[in-house]
Amino acid sequence: MPEQKIIPNLWFDTQAEEAAQYYIDVFGSGRVTNVMRYPEGAPGQAGSVMAVEFEAGGMRFVGIDGGPQFTFTEAVSFEIGCADQAEVDRFWDRFIADGGEEGQCGWLKDRYGLSWQVVPAGMAELFADPDPGRAQRAVQAMLGMQKLDVAALRAAADGVPVG
Repeated sequence: MPEQKIIPNLWFDTQAEEAAQYYIDVFGSGRVTNVMRYPEGAPGQAGSVMAVEFEAGGMRFVGIDGGPQFTFTEAVSFEIGCADQAEVDRFWDRFIADGGEEGQCGWLKDRYGLSWQVVPAGMAELFADPDPGRAQRAVQAMLGMQKLDVAALRAAADGVPVG
C-alpha cells in the first residue's frame, strides 16, 4: 500500500478489533496489520487490546480501545465516493442493516456511531452546473433525500419533479 501521510485514529470503548474486522468486511478489502495490547501498569487491563492498525477500502486506520469517555460525532465523517447507484445502495444498505442510522443528504452513522457520507459520482458536477437553475434544483432534491438517488438528482436538475 502506498505511503499515507495522514492516518485516521478512531476511538472506541472496547470494540476496536471488532470494528476493524467490520470495516474490512464492509469495504471488501483490507487486513489487520498490527494489534497492540496494554502492558502491565498501563491505563487499560493488561493484555487487552490497546490499538488495532488496519487497512480498509484502500486506507490505513488505527482503532483505539480507549474507554467510554469519547464518542463519535457528525463533526467528523468519512466520504465514500461511489461509482454508481449500485455502489451507493450496497454501502448504504450494508451500514443500515448492520445497526446503522440513516441521516439526511447521503449521511449515515454506522453501528459504532461513526458518520459516513455515501456519495455518487457526478453529484459535485450537478451542484457546480454552469446553469444556476440546474444546480439549485439538484441541491434542493438532495436536501429532501436520505440515501442519495443519482437518477433522481439528475432528473431534478433537468426540471423533472422528484418523488
